[in-house]
Amino acid sequence: MFDAFFVWEWTPTWIVVVSTVLNICIRVVMLGVVPGNRRPTTAMAWLLAIFFMPLLGLALFLMLGNFRLSHRRIQRQAEVNRRVLDATRHLDIDDTEYHAPEWVKSSVELNRNLGAFPILDGNSVEFITGYKESLQAMTKAVEDAQRYVHVQFYIVGDDPEYMSPFLDALDGAVARGVKVRLLFDHLGTLRVSGYGKLKRRLDAGGIEWRPMLPLAPVKKQWRRPDLRNHRKILVVDGEVAFTGSQNLIEPSYKRPGARRAGREWVELMARVRGPLVTSLDVVFATDWSQETDENLLLDLAEAPDPQPQPHGRIIGQIVPSGPGFEAENNLRLFNTLIYSATERLSITSPYFVPDDSLLYALTTAAQRGVDVELFVSETGDQFMVHHAQQSYYGALLKAGVKIYRYRTPMVLHSKCFTVDKEVAVFGSSNMDMRSFSLNLEVSVMLLGPEMVAEITQVQNMYRHNSVRLSLEEWKSRPVWNRWVDNVARLSAALQ
Repeated sequence: MFDAFFVWEWTPTWIVVVSTVLNICIRVVMLGVVPGNRRPTTAMAWLLAIFFMPLLGLALFLMLGNFRLSHRRIQRQAEVNRRVLDATRHLDIDDTEYHAPEWVKSSVELNRNLGAFPILDGNSVEFITGYKESLQAMTKAVEDAQRYVHVQFYIVGDDPEYMSPFLDALDGAVARGVKVRLLFDHLGTLRVSGYGKLKRRLDAGGIEWRPMLPLAPVKKQWRRPDLRNHRKILVVDGEVAFTGSQNLIEPSYKRPGARRAGREWVELMARVRGPLVTSLDVVFATDWSQETDENLLLDLAEAPDPQPQPHGRIIGQIVPSGPGFEAENNLRLFNTLIYSATERLSITSPYFVPDDSLLYALTTAAQRGVDVELFVSETGDQFMVHHAQQSYYGALLKAGVKIYRYRTPMVLHSKCFTVDKEVAVFGSSNMDMRSFSLNLEVSVMLLGPEMVAEITQVQNMYRHNSVRLSLEEWKSRPVWNRWVDNVARLSAALQ
């Protein structure tokens, strides 16, 4: 049996020389290429991969190393930002009109500059924690639609119990003359069983649908394959909207293993009325225009009542983020809010894989006396991400962060956090490097004690179903688990 040494010994000298020179050249060249516009940890992870496996590492870097969207998409996003800023200047609330600390107003200004959307008063926000209940509420809204329905979710899947009523409602809306547009992430939905059947059903119902960020080399549609549009938005007639963490799929994600284990995803959605609905509609219109070249922004501007009437007294702001923006909008907001906290931080994130800046912000908050708690799942649904997440527990626990692990077999999938009694944030964005750099996300920032109390009530429910992790317990875990955690942490930085 030939071993590697024997084969290498009998390889012609010129091949050995060329291979050696090529490997050295790859290492030297990439040493000056990889660090450009990347976090030091990300650059180091890529360089390690290239130094250990030059040819394979280079191939992976060329395929996965560019986390930006195409120039056309970035230009379109910049144009949308300019339009939104111009069209909403008259909607800005004077910061003297709402009572909030200066750090809150500073965060509002940050969001305005990065994501373009204004802070808006006159909203009502109702949180829905039941999985089936949120689908039923969305179905009812579609059944009441008169003009249009805009649907945008990362994953869409059909099943008789949970999703068929919603899809039937979309079919019914089309039949009575309502315009129905649907977006789903191409790869996020493609991997769900029954994808072909779902497409045929959408076509049969007359629904206008498009895959987001499609990978179709034949049509010259190609990009880094793990870029995702992770947003979850439903807008009906510009009057009511739903957004949050839940996908349009049954609670076990049509995974046989999850069903056998009794594993379901625990979600948080919100029904929104008031001016924030228009902001969410603009996010949908932007993504629809990216995939279809149809200018929905013009249609929205010419609508009979483009700005919904006030429905409450909640003040809020929509925060879009993703590789189409120059800055990592969500990460910058999260860090700003965490550093501003003086009393309490309560965070729920199913995938918590922070970069250095977020890790320092959280540990610093705990070390300066802020009561910091983090809700995560006891057992994750993604092996590498879960182990990468666990690699940060030691540093967090040592700093004084309280970690609550939601009991197995459930997957705590909601994403939300509160800062003191002033700010609540929820939406589709996790606190991980993927959500900061690779995913298109949408978050909602709400101001005031009322919304903080609502999210706190939800997180108290999570606490009741969780077990607090102690530093002593974590230190006693097997050495093998620590090794896997650290390897996964390194792979998570390959962006």
